[in-house]
Amino acid sequence: MKRFSLVLMLAAAALSLFAKPKASTEQPVAVYLTAGQSNTDGRVLNTQLPQYINENKYQHCYWCYGSVGAIQTDGFELFWPKMVHESRPARWAYDAVTYYYLDKATDKDFYVIKWSLGGTAIDPACTSTSRKYWTANPEWLSANTSTLTGGKSLLLSFTEQIGQCIDSQLSQLPQGYDIKAMLWHQGESDANAGDRYYDNLKGVLTYVRNYLVQKTGNQKYAKLPFIFGTVAHDNKRYNPEVEAAMMALAKEDENVFLIDMGKAALQKDELHFTAESAEYLGKEMYNKLVDLGLAGEKASKVE
Repeated sequence: MKRFSLVLMLAAAALSLFAKPKASTEQPVAVYLTAGQSNTDGRVLNTQLPQYINENKYQHCYWCYGSVGAIQTDGFELFWPKMVHESRPARWAYDAVTYYYLDKATDKDFYVIKWSLGGTAIDPACTSTSRKYWTANPEWLSANTSTLTGGKSLLLSFTEQIGQCIDSQLSQLPQGYDIKAMLWHQGESDANAGDRYYDNLKGVLTYVRNYLVQKTGNQKYAKLPFIFGTVAHDNKRYNPEVEAAMMALAKEDENVFLIDMGKAALQKDELHFTAESAEYLGKEMYNKLVDLGLAGEKASKVE
């Protein structure tokens, strides 16, 4: 009898080794992508953060932030706004407001992958900070490397960062992950190439979408929602051709959504959003995510 019981125990142990793990019944973890130049990187001091953010902070938003030539966070860490600056890194952008409302709309952790750098253009013919560019031009990309490896390509930096985040953490989540949308604000540095901005911006979006499809094998990312804002009309780098290109892309692609920032107030430098303008864009981006059903289970629009 003892021998029979031992055989049964050994058989059960062997079966357990080969049994497939049960699939998680939880919803996949939400992931948001964010990229752009200075008004995405953050140029409003944290002393001007909305009072509700200072009081309630973030509980569920974890971000991986890259800028210049390196990932600036320790992998994913609990979000608190910052940007790369030796003396004044404590600054925020519109996305801090978007993440806040996403944070309050869920009881579950979510992830943000962000790459941003001020003064950067898409078009290599334009002036760009440290000669770094977002262009998706195949010939240019083949001749350049990611800023993560000392090169000039911001687009390669962004997609390499996404890949690292997927490989190191997101792919290990038992419930899986779902990339919901990409947030973007850029265009000031492409003012001298307004006639090419439509092709340039469409190239960036197409490259990111194609990268996600190839990386994940999920064809739905070919239609990844893309939410972005226009350049303020009072911006000294405003170009109506850039704005027209943005409108054309949003009209053409049903998964591209444009937020009008034409009347946005700017700081004295005539380049960067005031706290009120950054907050407005952040709320509007969140509201669009709510409209699209891409925010948390408790999401509702804010005024």
